[in-house]
Amino acid sequence: MKILNNPGRRVVLGIPYSWLLLSSLVPFFIVLKISLSESVLSWTGSSLLMKIDIGNYLFIFGDALYAAAYLNSVKYAFLTMCCCLVLAYPAAYFMARARAELRPVLLMMVMLPFWTSFLLRIYAWKGMLANHGVLNNMLLWLGVIDEPLRMMNTQFSLMVGMVYTYLPFMILPLFANLSKLDLRFIEAAADLGATPWTAFWRVTVPLSKSGIIAGCMLVFVPCIGEFVIPDLLGGPETLMIGHVLWDEFFTNNDWAMASAVTVFLMLLILVPMVIYNRSQNEAKVRA
Repeated sequence: MKILNNPGRRVVLGIPYSWLLLSSLVPFFIVLKISLSESVLSWTGSSLLMKIDIGNYLFIFGDALYAAAYLNSVKYAFLTMCCCLVLAYPAAYFMARARAELRPVLLMMVMLPFWTSFLLRIYAWKGMLANHGVLNNMLLWLGVIDEPLRMMNTQFSLMVGMVYTYLPFMILPLFANLSKLDLRFIEAAADLGATPWTAFWRVTVPLSKSGIIAGCMLVFVPCIGEFVIPDLLGGPETLMIGHVLWDEFFTNNDWAMASAVTVFLMLLILVPMVIYNRSQNEAKVRA
């Protein structure tokens, strides 16, 4: 409250937040206007009439292609989030418990992929998972398989690319949270007779809840609208909404339909987040 009552601090906080709000709302309303491009605003006598064309939105609900694309996007985003959480939590826990002089090295290893172009890294996976790629050639040389495995353009290749790309976004918030964890809580649990596993599950995990939520949001939200990875590593059975948007904008040249798909996608992401935040605030008030 003291920060908000200070005029200088209100200005310092207000400028970046105003810019973020402006840069989010203006593009959203532009896209919303395009999606309602057939709407008409007219005068009738002394009345102002506005006819809103929601045909594009009705078409989304009536076409199985869009429903399948949305469901696939949510499914693969959720699976990616779960895989990243399972892989990232032990890594972040080990980093947080490592010696102080070793932590910067481990953190650098997590951030090292960002030093290379995102597209180059995805194309590298494409070369590794191809029928005559690095992985298949290695398995053939070792005699593990007799013929190349089909790994490209499958759900497997899509999940590998998604998990590889978004894993650091799960590790970093978890590491930031676990490194601040007060170890006295774990010592108190051990003094009360808790086993290491019980102390981890009933003390460490609940106290790292904010890091888990932050990591899940950082992975889940961008995964829903992902385009590059499904396009390069996925196949026809891994159709996601990002590819549908690309087709509507640049293949079909139907900007109104593409904008409607975009607005619906944003609502699909924002509504659960708003509901979750409201439930969290109500829980804090009750507590």
